[in-house]
Amino acid sequence: MTTTHSRKADHPVHPLFLDRWSPRAFTGEAISGPDLATIFEAARWAPSSYNSQPWRFLYARRDTPQWPTFLGLLNDFNRSWAQQAAALIILVSRSTMLPPGADKEIPSYSHSLDAGAAWSNLALQATLLGWHCHAMVGFDIAKAFTVLNVPDGYRVEVAIAIGRRGDPALLPEALAAREQPNDRNPITDFTFEGGFPAR
Repeated sequence: MTTTHSRKADHPVHPLFLDRWSPRAFTGEAISGPDLATIFEAARWAPSSYNSQPWRFLYARRDTPQWPTFLGLLNDFNRSWAQQAAALIILVSRSTMLPPGADKEIPSYSHSLDAGAAWSNLALQATLLGWHCHAMVGFDIAKAFTVLNVPDGYRVEVAIAIGRRGDPALLPEALAAREQPNDRNPITDFTFEGGFPAR
């Protein structure tokens, strides 16, 4: 079995899957352009329907002119800890695609799923580089459309903070107590050979 941190897999998996978790305590350290490019490069290679690649990553690095705009999209709770992140990302996905041989766009049934695959690649690559990501839905989605110039036909999916893991003692007491990797349900809770059990 694979064990890392306080986590233990029930079946053998690569330790990377247990090493990836979502802390809130960040150091405030800046992220380099090359590190961020490598993280986005991993997202680039995610699978997608008809290779449509519907994901778009809108981002700001701390201490840049764009940073206050992105930080201002978060709700008060998330802003309280994400202000120490190195970068903030808003992930959006395109809801239409042009299949091979087609002459016009059609609705993309899986655009959100495909964007999620890209987010997973991004998070795992960040972990390999010693960074951590924390995704959140606590932000002003409607405002993100406006201030980030998101075109029609796109869905704003999630906000993501990237940073180096910091000292949990810098968080409010209630958050510091939660600052550790959590567990997961066993695979028997979400895998069903042949379909859902009869009711």
